[in-house]
Amino acid sequence: MRSLFRSLTACLLAAALVVLVAGAASAQPEQLIVRPGESIQAAINAASPGATITVLGGVHHETVVISKDGLTVRGVNISLEPPLTPTSPCGQTGFCVSGAANSTITGFTVRNFGEFGIEATDAQNAKFISNSTFNNGEYGIAAFSSTGTQIISNVTSGSEEAGIYVGDSPQANAAVVNNDTYGNSLGVFVRNALHGQITSNAVHNNCMGILVLADAPGPAGAFNLAGNLVQMNTRACPASEEAPAISGVGIGLLGANSVAIQGNQIFNNIPSGPTAYSGGVVVVSGFGGTPPTGNTVSGNIILNNGPDIFWDQTGLGNRFAGNACRTSTPVGLCRVLPLQSRLMGGGAG
Repeated sequence: MRSLFRSLTACLLAAALVVLVAGAASAQPEQLIVRPGESIQAAINAASPGATITVLGGVHHETVVISKDGLTVRGVNISLEPPLTPTSPCGQTGFCVSGAANSTITGFTVRNFGEFGIEATDAQNAKFISNSTFNNGEYGIAAFSSTGTQIISNVTSGSEEAGIYVGDSPQANAAVVNNDTYGNSLGVFVRNALHGQITSNAVHNNCMGILVLADAPGPAGAFNLAGNLVQMNTRACPASEEAPAISGVGIGLLGANSVAIQGNQIFNNIPSGPTAYSGGVVVVSGFGGTPPTGNTVSGNIILNNGPDIFWDQTGLGNRFAGNACRTSTPVGLCRVLPLQSRLMGGGAG
């Protein structure tokens, strides 16, 4: 009897172990590999929600649409370029995250698409990390009508409108962090969007470095801009149907509200062509006349711009304090502390 009991116990333990192992195996995320010459889209279509898809070397010519939740698409020495015959509902776009939650795209170079390099629409918590986008028609990386978008450690260059865009999102809660964006019309562009942070980015050699634009069509603001290096945004962009000529603007708040610009380094933003306004920090009414309200510009180093701070004196509750700067319009926005005065060689106004 004792022997029979031992046998039954051993059988039950073995069965339990099989169940546990099977359960652990099924809990592991699905892993798929796309090799050179294979279709990224085919792998995404075959993947289960939550899968990781690794794309190996070479150039892939396709538009990739992600509409399943939780997918991670990881590139290894991979370039994504337009297909010869675009057929995607997303148009001329590299990656298109449409209506999905918790998607991650990382490690890709995306170039030469007519509209967007990487785009999220109606997405939740999309993460775009360590990608490069070059010479895409409108935006390098863009989020429309989305929440929780994270745009982190990317390089964006050569976009006709903006390297990075967050728009049409009243609860954006976006994080634009540690990106290098240059050679665009606008480095980072926030329009008709509220709530987020733009921090620790290198924004240079654009017509305007960072723009928060209201009344086009709705409010924009409640963003924290901190720790960015914004310099040499000296390119000249001609006037268009949507915007006046722009050159030599570091950070522009056009009708924006409740934006905090703190702890940034803003240097050498000088116009090289016709421009509606210029300066290291520009605070003015929006294109539709919405005044800037409740914005704070404090604790920044703003030097060698033309001028360092420009305010059109519209709006209420805009505060300029404790900035290391020399020139402002109107005079008096640069309140230089004694230590700052010694470091800067004196002068204020």
